[in-house]
Amino acid sequence: MYRRNQSSTVDFILLGFSGAPALQHLLFAVFLLIYVITMMGNISLVFAYKLTPTLRTPMYFFLANFSFLEICYISTTVPKMLSNILSAHKTISFSGCAIQMYCFVLLGGTECYLLAVMAYDRYNAICHPLLYGTIMNKRTCIQLVAISWIGGAINSLIHTSLMFTLSFCGDNELNHFFCDIPPVMQLACTATKINEIVLLVACGCVIVSSFTLTIVSYTHIITTVLNIKSTSGRKKAFSTCTSHLIVVTMFYGSAIFMYFRPKSSYSMDQDRVISALYAFIAPLLNPFIYSLRNADVKAAVRKI
Repeated sequence: MYRRNQSSTVDFILLGFSGAPALQHLLFAVFLLIYVITMMGNISLVFAYKLTPTLRTPMYFFLANFSFLEICYISTTVPKMLSNILSAHKTISFSGCAIQMYCFVLLGGTECYLLAVMAYDRYNAICHPLLYGTIMNKRTCIQLVAISWIGGAINSLIHTSLMFTLSFCGDNELNHFFCDIPPVMQLACTATKINEIVLLVACGCVIVSSFTLTIVSYTHIITTVLNIKSTSGRKKAFSTCTSHLIVVTMFYGSAIFMYFRPKSSYSMDQDRVISALYAFIAPLLNPFIYSLRNADVKAAVRKI
């Protein structure tokens, strides 16, 4: 219902979970609870880093940035979804959809890079402990975080600009709870082959490159840890990496499934579940995964 040569636009309808009308209030309560717990948990980690001098290390600096990213990540989708659950008109404007997609893809790409940076930090801490302070100095840490955000922004700009130059002249109902690339692409009435190719290439550059860096880092980490003669030393080294590996597995697994497929294989009912995993569940579990396995973070959060 939209063409670039027209001055007017038509809102998209986010169907979300409207297929279960009797459960709308229950879904609202569940997602609101998830949102509140996620915000409280990640905000606690940010303040723990800011207010605890003993946590002023590169590892916790990256963790605080990661928690801030998760706050933005879940805030991109959940407030609008909660509003639509209670509204009779489950709409989002054309420009609002473009902004939501840009922010979501930006934060997703940044998270990929930041997870790789966190793996690189653990690699230096375990494999080069004597040079760790020199390699991961404050300036380097800030530059790595900045590069992650810039890379995510460039990737998102490419996808969003290509997506919203398409024509949408048919159904305007998005069988999803937010404006993600696959459901919006399905509504286009013009050829999307270029978009599909760019999606695969860009995801290859972002997801595969950052995932590869993570795997290489942990390959060196595991090799180094296995050469440690002390059992307690090996246990301590592995404990600093386990939390990160859990987050990496959950995030990359769902992201690769979502974006490394041809358009013909999209199944919105299935994709909604996978999207919920990395859009809601991952940000929710992040503070618990990191804090429950780390005595320093638990102590700092208790004080807050």
